[in-house]
Amino acid sequence: MIVSVVSMPEGATTRTDLAGARDRLAASDFVLVDVALPLASDRPDTAAASDTRDGRDAQDGRDASDVADADGRRVVEALGLAAESPTWFGVTAEPVRADFLGDRAGFVVPVVDDGRVVHVHAMATERHLVTVHRGPVAPLENLADRLGQERPADAVAVLFLLLQESLDTFRRAAVAGLLAVEDLEDEMFERRRPEQVYRLARMRRRAALLHHYLLPYLQSTDEIVMRRMLSRDFPEERRRLAQEFQHTGRLVLTDIQALQDATRRAFASYSSLVSGEQNGVINRLAIVSTIFLPLTFLTGYFGMNFSYLTDEMESRAVFWLFAVALQVLVLVGALYVLHRTHIWRRLRDDEGTRGP
Repeated sequence: MIVSVVSMPEGATTRTDLAGARDRLAASDFVLVDVALPLASDRPDTAAASDTRDGRDAQDGRDASDVADADGRRVVEALGLAAESPTWFGVTAEPVRADFLGDRAGFVVPVVDDGRVVHVHAMATERHLVTVHRGPVAPLENLADRLGQERPADAVAVLFLLLQESLDTFRRAAVAGLLAVEDLEDEMFERRRPEQVYRLARMRRRAALLHHYLLPYLQSTDEIVMRRMLSRDFPEERRRLAQEFQHTGRLVLTDIQALQDATRRAFASYSSLVSGEQNGVINRLAIVSTIFLPLTFLTGYFGMNFSYLTDEMESRAVFWLFAVALQVLVLVGALYVLHRTHIWRRLRDDEGTRGP
């Protein structure tokens, strides 16, 4: 467990334990406390639980999620926030939410970190902001570094910085995905490979996950923000921060929707390219059929053992006339038909468009 305390407005970060963080919460007027709980895979007791047959600890019968939830409750109690924190604070697998609790507000904030979406529990009052999450989260470290430069006025301003940082992680993920899809489209036009379809499917799934996590987050935060903005005692500076957050949220949602549209367009482009290649194959088969089907018919017809064929075609001149001249005449006629129907020209044009 890693406990970081950021003193405001200086922005100085110090590492301490839960007891030291509790003392700072009681003594300081403006402080940020960040608690990084260990991941379930890093805990020896939950690792032992995963080795048992039913996935539960052999000593106390708790599974990994129960142990993690107990960690969250112990953090709240150790910080002296059990009376004012919501019941879901620190609970594993809690969905995104935003609750206004009178003189404080609680949020479950989704953050994109290294390709995965993690949930950060945040509770803000007028005097402090407490965040709890599982494992290290790089965007929170970036936020702590920004506080010394931003110099927010109070804990609520820090909360809005956290919410904005969450939106920025979604935006960066959407933009990176959009650029990856465009690069993949360029590769497809140069050469089609089966793994490109798999990569496109992964990008489409990533866009769907970003939309799946961001849309409920924006809906829940919009409800509490709009409710507070309608209040007459809501300060003008916080109203401005709330409006900026709502505007940024809509822009990020548009970026994710653009990523979804780009993946659909890339799938359509891949299908069109494959269809074009199939049309080229069909044109080649048409050419081969036009040339060889008449020849095959003549070969089969004159290879029959009818008495007329065997009795009347004994001279060498007749043989050359039917065996060679007729075949050449049919071949020339087939090539003329191909030229008149533009099949050959269309195949040549298709080969030119697929060239480098």
